[in-house]
Amino acid sequence: MPRRAVPTGTPEEWLRRAKSNLVRAKQVKPAGTYWEDLCFDTEQAAEKAVKAILTHRKVQFPKIHDIGELLSLLDQSGEKIPEEIWRVDDLTQYAVATRYPGPAEPVTQKEYREAVKMAERVVKWAGKIILAKR
Repeated sequence: MPRRAVPTGTPEEWLRRAKSNLVRAKQVKPAGTYWEDLCFDTEQAAEKAVKAILTHRKVQFPKIHDIGELLSLLDQSGEKIPEEIWRVDDLTQYAVATRYPGPAEPVTQKEYREAVKMAERVVKWAGKIILAKR
């Protein structure tokens, strides 16, 4: 397992970064781009939202692109994670596997739309946790 790093930045900054990735993911698909590239931003939005909560709870985490592992750390810290948030781990595939030429199947527009919905859910959930506990 990668070495756990001390969280840097504030939970609010992590959440702003997550929202920024979500905005990029939701942009009108520029000509010549792949759905995979927009889905990478959905993964980044979800990953940073989870890292925002981990930072808020002062939980150290490794520098990884594995939402499931990050959620497990959050779960171990005592944070109750709704079932629909656990499903966001499906976005992890967009962190690496679909970003480069290779054996991964091309992402469809339907898959992209579902990825956006998942990212929106986790960013909204993170916002409630971080902003409610001020």
